[in-house]
Amino acid sequence: MPLLVMKFGGTSVANIDRIRRAAKRVGVEVAKGYDVIVIVSAMAGRTNELVGWVDEISPLYDAREYDAVVSSGEAVTAGLMALTLQEMDIPARSWQGWQVPLKTNSSHSAARIEEIPTDNINAKFGEGMQVAVVAGFQGVSPEGRITTLGRGGSDTTAVAFAAAFGAERCDIYTDVDGVYTTDPRITDKARKLDKIAFEEMLELASLGAKVLQTRSVELAMRYNVRLRVLSSFEEQSDDAGTLVCAEEEIMESNVVNGIAYSRDEAKMTLISVADRPGIAAAIFGPLSNAGVNVDMIIQNISEEGRTDMTFSCPVDQVARAEKALKGAKEKGEINFHDLVADTNVAKVSAVGIGMRSQSGVAAKMFQTLRDEGINIKVISTSEIKISVLIDRKYMELAVQSLHDAFELDKSA
Repeated sequence: MPLLVMKFGGTSVANIDRIRRAAKRVGVEVAKGYDVIVIVSAMAGRTNELVGWVDEISPLYDAREYDAVVSSGEAVTAGLMALTLQEMDIPARSWQGWQVPLKTNSSHSAARIEEIPTDNINAKFGEGMQVAVVAGFQGVSPEGRITTLGRGGSDTTAVAFAAAFGAERCDIYTDVDGVYTTDPRITDKARKLDKIAFEEMLELASLGAKVLQTRSVELAMRYNVRLRVLSSFEEQSDDAGTLVCAEEEIMESNVVNGIAYSRDEAKMTLISVADRPGIAAAIFGPLSNAGVNVDMIIQNISEEGRTDMTFSCPVDQVARAEKALKGAKEKGEINFHDLVADTNVAKVSAVGIGMRSQSGVAAKMFQTLRDEGINIKVISTSEIKISVLIDRKYMELAVQSLHDAFELDKSA
């Protein structure tokens, strides 16, 4: 039988009525002749509740017990979904990560998937099971302990199963009806995309778009898993939602396909650093060891053997970055005059695979921001992305003006 993977996020299974609605969607695919693997998240809000309980009992918790607690939300949803399908006379059973088994490494709360053997589930399909309901987000370590994949890990679970089982497609059901050219809450001109390339979706996800977890898109691109993002709350047609696929499947695409933003950014500058070989390693090594996610990096022109080094990071990691750099200074590993943090900036990015073959995108972006009186603090580019740091108060204006400038309300 052809196989389909269907993933339902927390809002899609937030209560019994929504679980029944999701089960009906599964039933439609079963009626079409598919065997289905359903990946479920915990009910909306449940994981936060479980994390809160762990923090209340043990702020310096054992990560193994943390995983045992927070993974329970998905186990509950999987059992309820399987029961609902059985009430609809659809042969279904639930699976926890250790039963599959979804094998991971031992990095509790941030585990990486190593292998998904298909024998157990395929054997049950052969015995007449039509739907395997798998608890997302969780796996099992080599030591036999429950592990979790990090927040949003159910997306990664779904893509990994689609790759392991050679699924025809992986449908991600959520509270939005697809991927948009930008956040519809910022501009009502935002347009839903019918298709988007893996590379573009990966950039948008890493730049702040919340539709898909970054790791899940990386996995889909690596194994060429076709993803479809759909709403759980709207009637579906065969071409509903947004298909995330290989670039070759897209006939025509705009030069820029999306404007992404990240509101909670910070700009940090080391003033008067010694300009010598190895200084970048001396700065960014301690930051990496401290778990600081550095993004944009700029080094100024050197004068008299000194230079300024600027980088961006999430605003909630500023204190960690300051501690790491000041610690490195105290140890004599680096020397700088001052460390200045600007926590009132935002990152705005233009993304599109069309940038590979068309010039002038950067010029248009910078001209548009200039016309709106928006000063650019930092610039970063890649083959299909241009990102800028600007004052946070101008973020929505920047997104709206760039969306208009690149005419993203119009299809290619």
